[in-house]
Amino acid sequence: MSQKGDFLAVDLGGSQFRALEVKVFNDGKQSSQLESKFYPTPKEVIQGSGTELFSYVADCLLDFMESKNLQHKKLPLGFTFSFPCKQTKLEEGALLAWTKHFKVRGVQGTDVVSSLRKALQKHKDIDVDVLAMVNDTVGTMMTCGYDDPHCEVGLIIGTGTNACYMEEMRHIDLVEGDEGRMCINTEWGAFGDDGALDDLRTEFDRELDLGSLNPGKQLFEKMISSLYLGELVRLILLKMTKEGLLFNGKVSTALLTKDKIEMKHVCAMENNTKEILTELNLFPSEEDCIAVQHVCTIVSFRSANLCAAALAAILTRLRENKKVLRYPKRLHKVVRRLVPNCDVRFLLSQSGSSKGAAMVTAVAYRLAAQRKQIDAVLAPFLLSLDTLREVKNKMRAELEYGLKRETQASATVKMLPTYVCGTPDGTESGKFLALDLGGTNFRVLLVKIRSGRRRSVQMYNKIFAIPLEIMQGTGEELFDHIVQCIADFLEYMGIKGARLPLGFTFSFPCRQASIDKGTLVGWTKGFKATDCEGEDVVDMLREAIRRRNFDLDIVAVVNDTVGTMMTCGYEDPNCEIGLIAGTGSNVCYMEDMKNIEIVEGNEGKMCINTEWGGFGDNGCIDNIRTKYDKQVDEGSLNAGKQRYEKMTSGMYLGEIVRQILIDLTKQGLLFRGQISESLRKRGIFETKFLSQIESDRLALLQVRRILQQLGLDSTCEDSIIVKEVCGAVSRRAAQLCGAGLAAIVEKKRENRGVEHLQITVGVDGTLYKLHPHFSRVLQETVRELAPQCDVTFMLSEDGSGKGAALITAVAKRLHNIGRK
Repeated sequence: MSQKGDFLAVDLGGSQFRALEVKVFNDGKQSSQLESKFYPTPKEVIQGSGTELFSYVADCLLDFMESKNLQHKKLPLGFTFSFPCKQTKLEEGALLAWTKHFKVRGVQGTDVVSSLRKALQKHKDIDVDVLAMVNDTVGTMMTCGYDDPHCEVGLIIGTGTNACYMEEMRHIDLVEGDEGRMCINTEWGAFGDDGALDDLRTEFDRELDLGSLNPGKQLFEKMISSLYLGELVRLILLKMTKEGLLFNGKVSTALLTKDKIEMKHVCAMENNTKEILTELNLFPSEEDCIAVQHVCTIVSFRSANLCAAALAAILTRLRENKKVLRYPKRLHKVVRRLVPNCDVRFLLSQSGSSKGAAMVTAVAYRLAAQRKQIDAVLAPFLLSLDTLREVKNKMRAELEYGLKRETQASATVKMLPTYVCGTPDGTESGKFLALDLGGTNFRVLLVKIRSGRRRSVQMYNKIFAIPLEIMQGTGEELFDHIVQCIADFLEYMGIKGARLPLGFTFSFPCRQASIDKGTLVGWTKGFKATDCEGEDVVDMLREAIRRRNFDLDIVAVVNDTVGTMMTCGYEDPNCEIGLIAGTGSNVCYMEDMKNIEIVEGNEGKMCINTEWGGFGDNGCIDNIRTKYDKQVDEGSLNAGKQRYEKMTSGMYLGEIVRQILIDLTKQGLLFRGQISESLRKRGIFETKFLSQIESDRLALLQVRRILQQLGLDSTCEDSIIVKEVCGAVSRRAAQLCGAGLAAIVEKKRENRGVEHLQITVGVDGTLYKLHPHFSRVLQETVRELAPQCDVTFMLSEDGSGKGAALITAVAKRLHNIGRK
C-alpha cells in the first residue's frame, strides 16, 4: 500500500447522502482516519431532474468542506454511486437503471461522473478532482481489504443488495488483457429478470413487484433487500387478515398503507412483536403475535438463504479459480452447507463503502500521477498542425537553398541532379541488368522489357545479404562482394559472360556529373565502408568487375527514390515524385531545368534527388527534436548528420522507442522499474516490432508475447504503455514525412502555375508498406498541409530495381538517338 494523503469521498445510494474526508498514512502500519457527515436525500431530489440531484450533491460536499475548512485545498475525490453502471474507465460510468426508489430524470445512459464534475464546477469555492467512481459493494470490499488482504468479496445487504468479487482477468472477455485480476460488480439484483426465479417467486413477490417503481426489474433484489422486505411482510399479513387468520379479520389502515411496515419493524418484531404491532395500531392477540413473528422470520430467513446461495456461487467460482479464501456468522450456516470446501469469514465494514471509495481514489491518484509522467514523456512527440506547417515551410526554404548555386554547397537538403531527364515512352526493349544496393540486403535483377502492343516488363532477381563486417570494412571489400554476387546471379540465370547494359540503384547521397557518374557524398543507414566517400562509385564498381575479369556496360547510377518514381511512371505518366519510407527516408521529383542553377540549360525537366534526410542538420528543426532523438543521434555511426531521417525512417524508430522505454523504466513506470539486459542492447527493438505491436488485430496478450521474445517480462499494463509509445513515435514519423512531402507537392503546383494540382507519388519502403498506420497518417498530413493538391499514392510493387532497368533502357534509347 504505497498510497497516502488526504482524500474526499461522497456516497450516494440510499435514504441518506454522506460526505467524508479520509486521511491515509503510509507509516508502515497501513492506517487511516476518517470524518464524515450525513445529509438527507429528499424525495423531490431522488425523483427530480439529474441537474437537481447533482447540484444537491455538490452543495452538500461544499457544506462538508466548509465545516472542515477544506474549501481552499485541491483534493482528489472518490464517488460511491450505488446503482448499476457500465464503466469503461475508473473515472467514467453510464447509469444503466435506477434502483432503490430513485427515479431521477435525464440521467440514465449518461456518464454520472461527468454530471458530478459539471455540478462541482459551478462552485468556484471548491477545487476537487473526481478520480474514481465505485459501486458501494466495491467500496465495501476495498474498505475491508485495507485491513484484511484476504478480503476478495464485497457484499451489500441493506436498502439494496449486491456483491462484487475479484475475478481473473483471463476470464473477462469484455476487457482486454489476461494478467492479474479485476473487481467485478455483479449487479446481482437483476438476477431472475429473465424468469430464472419464477418457480421461487410467490404471489406476494409478484404483487410487490407490480406496485414498485420498476416493475419486472431487480427481481432478486426485491426478494432479499431491506427496502422491500417490510412491504412483503405487509402483503402477507394483509392477505392473512382478509382470510380471518389475523386480527379477527379486521383490516386496519396500517395494513392497507403501502410501505407502512418497514424493515426496522420486521427486525424488531422478532423480539418485541406486540409493542411494534401496537405502534402500528394493529392491537394483536398473543396468537397474532406468534403468527406475525413467524411470518417475519420466514421472510427474513428466505432472504438470508437466497443471499447465501448467490454468495456460495461466487465462492465456488473463486475456488475454481484456484484462489484460497477465508471469510466466519449469520449466513455462515447456509454458506457452509452450500460450499463446504471454503472456509469463509465475514468481516463487517466498520466505516461503510465510502472509505473504500477513498482507497480506490488513492490508487487512482497514484495512477493519475503516473499517467501525467507518461504524458509528459510523450508530449514532445505530439505535433500540432501549426508545428507541422512550420516544418513544411522550413523544408520548402531548404529545397530552394539546395537548388541555388550560391547556397547549394552549404545546404542541408542537397538537391542532387540525377541527369534523368526522360521517362519511358513505350519503345524501350531488350535485356538489362539492375543492381539494388541500399540496405542490409542487396538485389541483382535481370529485367526483360518488351515494347509495342505486348508492352511488358519481366523480372528475375536474387537477394544477397551484406554482412556487417563488409558494410563497415573497406570499399574494395564491399565492391568485390557486390561483383561476386553479380557473378553468382549470372551463373544462376545461365547468362555468364553476357555483356548487358546495367543500371545501378545506389541508395546513398551521390553528387552526379552525368547519368553514369556518381560521387558518394556520405554513407547513411549504418554503412561505413572506408575509402568510398568522395569517390565515384561507378568507377569503384568497374574496377571490381575488372578484378573479376568480366565485362558489363554500366549505363546509369540511380537513387532508389528515382528508381521508384520511374517504376510507377511506367504505369502512370502523372507520377513525377518518388518517395522511399523504409530503412531510410528520401524523396525525388521532376524539377524544371530553369530552377536548377547548378546545371546548365533551361529547357525541360530533370529528376532531383533531394536527399532530404539531412534536413535539420543546420539546427532548423531542433525545436522538435527530443532528448531521445539526441540520444539516438549521439549513438549512431554518423552523429550530427541525417537528423530528419533519424526521426522518420525505419532504421531509427525502434531505437527511439527503446530509449523512451529505458527512461520510463527508470521512472518506475514500466517493467517494475527493472531495466533488463536486453533493453540495454542498442538495436534490440527493431522497427518491425513497432508494426507488429501497433497492429489493430493484435490483443495485449500477443503484444506481451512480442515483448517476451525481446526478453522483456511485461504485464498487460506495460503492454498498453509500450503500444502507446510505439504509436507516438511512428505517428510523429509519418507526420514529419507528410510535412516534407507537402512542401514538395506545393512547389510542383507553383512550378506549373495552377490553382489545383493533380499528381501521383510513387512509394516504396517497408515502413510505408508494412506499418499498420504510417501510410494513412502520412496521407492525412499531406491533405491537411497541401489542400490545393490532389495527391495519388501509388505503391511500387516491383521496387527500385525495375526503375533502374527502365532508366537504363531510356538512357540507351536517348544515347542511340544522339549517335544517329
